[in-house]
Amino acid sequence: MSIIAFKEIFNSSSSSSGGSEKTYSFTAFLIHGLLGCGDDFADFANSLVTSLSTDWRMVLVDLRCHGNSTDREDVVIGHSLGGKVALQYASSCANGDYGDSAQLPKQVWVIDVGPGKAEDKSQYQELVNALQKLHTLPSLFPSQEWLLNQMIDLGFPKFLSEWISNSLKKSGEYMTFSFDIDGAIQLFESAVESDYWSLLEETPRGMEIAIVRTESQLSWTQDVVERLESLASRESDESRGKVSVYVVSDSGHWIYKDQPERLLEIMAPKIVSLVHWKL
Repeated sequence: MSIIAFKEIFNSSSSSSGGSEKTYSFTAFLIHGLLGCGDDFADFANSLVTSLSTDWRMVLVDLRCHGNSTDREDVVIGHSLGGKVALQYASSCANGDYGDSAQLPKQVWVIDVGPGKAEDKSQYQELVNALQKLHTLPSLFPSQEWLLNQMIDLGFPKFLSEWISNSLKKSGEYMTFSFDIDGAIQLFESAVESDYWSLLEETPRGMEIAIVRTESQLSWTQDVVERLESLASRESDESRGKVSVYVVSDSGHWIYKDQPERLLEIMAPKIVSLVHWKL
């Protein structure tokens, strides 16, 4: 059984008096996307925890086959593939799959990934084919620049070459991928086929699912946008939770890197509201 690696970030008020042990009342789990790692969220997590006025812990998770990859969760935040993982976690909690070992998260933040199955699988198959092609490269290489040039020479699109060459780690004097190729493909294919519309349509009582998306018409078709807006505009019903939708302009897929301040403006007040709810 694989162990999931993670890092913790605390705000300055989390140190207990007289010792180095950290205390906290609230936790947010941040889950990266495909080929990423928990450190992808490091800058944003530091900004987010600094903006919160109470004792918070940020947990940056390395998904299985990624990075260095095992309380109670108030908030779960996932980007892209990590957003699908966050929805699966919420669904499993709602179904009681974990027994008493995990409580239903109060907020689930899904950043730039739709809740349903991929409608156009051709673009995703292109990515899978490209990932499989990584097996033709050596497992160790001298530098990030070397890998970038090799991938472009092999016919990889520039954006994909830059994305993958940013997902590296040190291995002695060399660099290597920070993810397991076959494991990443398996996770990706599973995410593409997963469908969580039913979770949004019958959001568990006490939970809010917040979708943060870009304006990309390629990623967000009109049908999906209208369906989300319909769920978000439903009248309040005490028997179920809430769905919210936020649109971030002038941003690419990595919203937390392209528009971190705007994302903080959206998320921080909502997360802080959990403190008042608990009090």
